[in-house]
Amino acid sequence: MKNLFTLTAVIEVGAGVALVVWPSLSVTLLLGSGLYTFVAVTLGRVAGAALLALGVACWLARLDGQSRASTGLVTAMVLYNLAVVVILASARIGWGLGGVALWLAVVLHAMMAVWCIACIGSKRVNVGNEKIADQQQP
Repeated sequence: MKNLFTLTAVIEVGAGVALVVWPSLSVTLLLGSGLYTFVAVTLGRVAGAALLALGVACWLARLDGQSRASTGLVTAMVLYNLAVVVILASARIGWGLGGVALWLAVVLHAMMAVWCIACIGSKRVNVGNEKIADQQQP
């Protein structure tokens, strides 16, 4: 999970900084339309702060191994990545929004969701094998 956490940290910290510093430009690249009210800019910055928090959590968890806490973080990342795929794809399909980075973001989040799910599945297999190994020893 170290590589997953490291890559997620880099991606989300980058996206978070971009949204905090340049919220309208970031949204324009993603959705093809900027943020034109103080309310929208504020919400963009709040989203950026949330991504920064996710990135920091992943960075700090990268050396944690396969603990319950890291499994919980990966599970939350599955929810986040799948939600982003659905929200961005529906923004394009339903409302016709789309910037130059939209489909790149959709594909990236879909791939990250698959990787997270694979890590969770691998964790369950490892835990199951450890329990069997513990039971076989006298």
